[in-house]
Amino acid sequence: MPVLARTLEAAGLSTVLVTMMPYWAEKVGAPRTLAVEFPFGHMLGQPHNVAQQMGIIAEALGVLETAVTPGTIIHSPAAWPQPLSEAIRGWQPERPSPIIAELTPKFREMLRRKRK
Repeated sequence: MPVLARTLEAAGLSTVLVTMMPYWAEKVGAPRTLAVEFPFGHMLGQPHNVAQQMGIIAEALGVLETAVTPGTIIHSPAAWPQPLSEAIRGWQPERPSPIIAELTPKFREMLRRKRK
């Protein structure tokens, strides 16, 4: 996404990247970044939580409006509203996808061998 942002910026369109990985946004030169401490795939917030999502969008527009230096990264004060252990259970499907079911034992074995 940072590469797309730079391309759009070169065409005259202003952009702001919302990400949970500001380190990489900085490394690849995203023009403006709003960093959020949310789980992967949930950059704007929880599903169906319109107030939370609109809050992140408002923050991103604020970054777009106020950031004057290329490469600006603003860290959002927004916090995920669930304890991590509870949230992780909610993010995972009850049954793993076929590829995850196939690869999990192989990864475990690889890690076990590496620890020896």
